[in-house]
Amino acid sequence: MASSGPAPEPSTSTTDDSARIGLGTVGSPAGNPSEQPVRPNNHVQRIQLRKKQVSNWPHSKKLLKLAIYSECQASFHGDSCKCNGWKAPTPPARSPRADSTQPLANFTDPCRCCSHDLRTHVTHLESIDENDLNKLLGMVVDVENIFMAMHKEEDEETKRVYFYLFKLLRKCIMANTTPTTSEGPLGQPPFETPSIHRAVSNFVLLKYAHATQREYSTMSDLAKMFLHCLNHWNFEAPSVKKNTLSTEDFSLYKIHYTRWLVFCHIPAFCDSFPHSETTQVFGRSLLRYVFKSVKRQLKEKIKNEKSRMPHEKRYLLLNNFPRFLAQLEEEIYALSSPIWDVDFKHELPAHLQHLQPHDPKVVMGVRRPGEFEKLMVMPNDKEQFTTINLTPGIGKKHGRPETGAALEPNAKRSRLEDSCDDVSDQTIAQIIATINDPSCMAGPEAVFPENAPRDAAVKVEESKGLIRFHVVGNSLSQSVSKQTMLWLIALQNVFSHQLPRMPKEYITRLVFDPKHRTLALIKDNRAIGGICFRMFPEQGFTEIVFLAVTSNEQVKGYGTHLMNHLKDYHIRKNVLHFLTFADEFAIGYFKKQGFSKDIRLPRGCYQGYIKDYEGASLMHCEIDPRIVYTEFTAVVRKQKEIIKKLIEQRQQEVQKIHPGLTCFRDGVRSIPVESIPGILETGWKPAARSTRALQHSPEESHDHDTLQQTLRQVLNTIKGHSSAWPFLKPVDKNEVPDYYEHIKYPMDLKTMADRLKSHYYTTRRLFIADMTRIFTNCRLYNSPDTEYYRCATVLEKYFQTKMKELGLWDK
Repeated sequence: MASSGPAPEPSTSTTDDSARIGLGTVGSPAGNPSEQPVRPNNHVQRIQLRKKQVSNWPHSKKLLKLAIYSECQASFHGDSCKCNGWKAPTPPARSPRADSTQPLANFTDPCRCCSHDLRTHVTHLESIDENDLNKLLGMVVDVENIFMAMHKEEDEETKRVYFYLFKLLRKCIMANTTPTTSEGPLGQPPFETPSIHRAVSNFVLLKYAHATQREYSTMSDLAKMFLHCLNHWNFEAPSVKKNTLSTEDFSLYKIHYTRWLVFCHIPAFCDSFPHSETTQVFGRSLLRYVFKSVKRQLKEKIKNEKSRMPHEKRYLLLNNFPRFLAQLEEEIYALSSPIWDVDFKHELPAHLQHLQPHDPKVVMGVRRPGEFEKLMVMPNDKEQFTTINLTPGIGKKHGRPETGAALEPNAKRSRLEDSCDDVSDQTIAQIIATINDPSCMAGPEAVFPENAPRDAAVKVEESKGLIRFHVVGNSLSQSVSKQTMLWLIALQNVFSHQLPRMPKEYITRLVFDPKHRTLALIKDNRAIGGICFRMFPEQGFTEIVFLAVTSNEQVKGYGTHLMNHLKDYHIRKNVLHFLTFADEFAIGYFKKQGFSKDIRLPRGCYQGYIKDYEGASLMHCEIDPRIVYTEFTAVVRKQKEIIKKLIEQRQQEVQKIHPGLTCFRDGVRSIPVESIPGILETGWKPAARSTRALQHSPEESHDHDTLQQTLRQVLNTIKGHSSAWPFLKPVDKNEVPDYYEHIKYPMDLKTMADRLKSHYYTTRRLFIADMTRIFTNCRLYNSPDTEYYRCATVLEKYFQTKMKELGLWDK
């Protein structure tokens, strides 16, 4: 067969996300696209289960297993044994799968190769930590899986890559070291800039920035779907593409394919190696080689599976995905496309800015640590409903459910925990236990908490089931339950009594209008308050029409909790702006809820949509999708308590009185700041070198050999970059006659390599100066619209990044 990746099982290492995008398992074998692949993630789950089982083995059984991969520790007349792993005295009858299938033995059994007993192969492992032992066993499981995949693989070049990683991992097991694939001729990711992920994000901005919110959201979802497919795709082996590519392209594709195997594909099921996403480390050249085959197979897969898709997904994929792929193909194969510009910038119109994350790294749905998940749900104007329960664990939905699993009442927006460098999880857990400990809450604050949040008592009532929150509304397309109609009538009465200046007929018309919805507060099965609103999802905002709580239930925090529930509901609907006309009595309330008279939404978005009211002020509120508003005050207060406890702990650790300085009496005019007693213990670092390790930089240690080795590594990495080709050797005077008339001090990477060999670079500053001169000369001679100028910009940023990673950059 024409191999397009590793063995059948590892080659289908997709994730459960594939079910969410409506394509089933993506990344079918390229040799036979119509073939039904293995169920998503099946093989990966089996590997993880195997590792978990192995980690639960008794200690002795673990040592017996590792003996197969451990060097013999015995020595004879001063010479150590050369045996690289214990082997059974009698080989098994069937052993086509190497030593991974050999049965476990006893510690006294002799090795077939060196005759030493099994214990001599594991004596160095008996004292190591259990976690390190489990790590080695996980690597053993990965070695066995790589070996199995290698024997099932039919493509010779792919098999060689498997064999290389097999030997590398075995060597790491024997040496008890962490495997790494970045040290070698393949380089280290990322291999191209900008990445595929960045280019596809730029494509969506370029083509659909001026579209409606609905179309922009649709194309953003399709872009995420396409990137997900590429991240889990099984690319064709170079032998399959040999006849379709030129010699130069074939050589480059072989390099990309090998890098993809080593850094992206094999680490997906062998997590002993560091894993990289395909779309994050590869760029234009790889996408050009694989796009047409990926596009063809995706269309065939959609066609084959359309009958099993839900109606909404089938409509999305059959009507929008082909157009998306066709437009993307034009930009990929165009001679010059702005989506591949590293400095691409494109501002969204105001009505779409709430859909665009501020961080370019999260354009396509990638969250930053600490952010709540942003639920992308496309609005649907045709959707009708009667009642939706917003109180977790209470009641049921009536009528037709809302579109998308993200709108289930019990769904929670997941979080990514912030990694904290200086505070351990154990410390935080101890502090939280102290905060929640009733014995630590004695005193007046336990009964009368200082500055208690307005919605604290309301949340207690909600948790006890005394109150509930429902989004209710009328419908002309389906029957409305009697309970819903009773609640709407009660809400109409509450609004009429609490808003006497508003005509009762007008209130009735809006409350029962199918286009309006009301968030109702239900107590004792009757509506005692609510917020009537109308959503304009295409314009990106919601108008709040009425807000009231019955008079005998006011000043209890119900209004604040109502507004928080409404904000959380709109985050799930992806509508992040509120507008309302507030009279003089309501302005104070709305200000407390985050509203302002400073309208940051462009007038064109709401003019002609929102109703004007005399004697009222227009107010605006922008919702932050990273916040769970119903839990916001509790989270902030708990964070405040944690910080206070951490400060107290820190004060106890560093609080120490040092004697005063007496050196100035002896005539000393100045001293280094770091010499002041206790200053370093506070965490202070010299400002000039705050980004560099004081003791580990090659230059500070005066280790010339280490500096030379580090600079050589940087230079080789720069020379291997895709944008380094104009600077590899000196400019030929015959090709560019006037170059040396304009450039008085030329420099190139070959000259720098010669200077490095002659030990010219005694400090890093000399090395930086020569490298900077290359980029300065290029910009001086070439205009900004040339390819040379672009290469200099890209390579300079890459050079600075590498120097910062090695601690050799102060700026």
